[in-house]
Amino acid sequence: MKRILNIITSVLVLGFILTLSVFAWVKPMDDISVSERRELAKFPDLSFNTLVSGSFMKNFENYTLDQFPLREFFRTIKAQSELGIFNKLSNNSIIEKDGYITKIEYPLNEQSIENAGMKFSFVYDKYLKDTNTNVYFSIIPDKNYYLISEDENYLSLDYEKLVSSITEKTSYMKYIDIFSELTIDSYYKTDSHWRQEQILPVAKKIAGEMGVTLNSSYKEDYFEKEVYGVYYGQYAIKNLSGDMLRVLYNDHTMNAKVIDYQNQREIFVYDISKAKGRDFYEAYLGGPLSLVTIENENATTEKELIMFRDSYGSSLAPLFIEGYKKITLIDIRYMHPNMIENFVEFNNQDVLFIYSTSVLNNSETLK
Repeated sequence: MKRILNIITSVLVLGFILTLSVFAWVKPMDDISVSERRELAKFPDLSFNTLVSGSFMKNFENYTLDQFPLREFFRTIKAQSELGIFNKLSNNSIIEKDGYITKIEYPLNEQSIENAGMKFSFVYDKYLKDTNTNVYFSIIPDKNYYLISEDENYLSLDYEKLVSSITEKTSYMKYIDIFSELTIDSYYKTDSHWRQEQILPVAKKIAGEMGVTLNSSYKEDYFEKEVYGVYYGQYAIKNLSGDMLRVLYNDHTMNAKVIDYQNQREIFVYDISKAKGRDFYEAYLGGPLSLVTIENENATTEKELIMFRDSYGSSLAPLFIEGYKKITLIDIRYMHPNMIENFVEFNNQDVLFIYSTSVLNNSETLK
């Protein structure tokens, strides 16, 4: 009887392995992982050179991991096992607490802070030094700052050191502290970004420091389905609730003219239909674009604002439209600073550098 059970077990295991192997070879390749918001590895080029160099086997391993049958199912099983059976605090460096999921940002990368400071100094020295521009700097904390307390076992950035280090390297700018204007409710539950409907205090504080008063009231529009952020797919556990994506609009935002120079086209301040795509945050100013201008003929001042920003700036900039006749958004993750002079002349503007702690701590993304 025992021999029969062993044979049956062996046949089932071999059958399972054989089925997976056949499925792996005959199933069409997936181009992207929707949950992880990234492209998946493709079958590598097979040639004498790639075999000899070893690059084929390395890329083939990445291909098999990305194109494995039932990959999402097994990712969920892995996550549930690590959290539920092995009692790990995180999965893929992502934790869940109080209905929020977030990625652990640790440790403080001092070399990255140094690099960010050098990038900003290059822009300042090349374009802003000895001009009549007013230059400001602000840091957007990631939501771990509000979610993780010091007495917990989770690793966390030394935010005080981060702020002091980068502001020391950018002393030529006036620093605007917005940490106290935010709470954990300012952020999406499953994404890294802040919620536009929660950051009016941030916009008003920054504008006030730059000499502009924001008084307009707003109406809200929203996407009809819950949206799920980048951490949701990376966490791989699907029993968490999403968020409503909301946009704030008024006559200023409705009548503003927005130009996307990267793609040479006019766009809307908001396009809620983009929330259906891989990245719902593209609903704000078209998402990650290198150069965007916003013009408002009915602004309350004649002032211009130039924002050096990351993705958080896409939802913040529309809240400044009331107070600025023209706003230019520059993302030096996608445009080398040497190119800026082809599009922007710096003269008598407010200039705001505003970056999240995650970009500052991973500044290799800056060109």
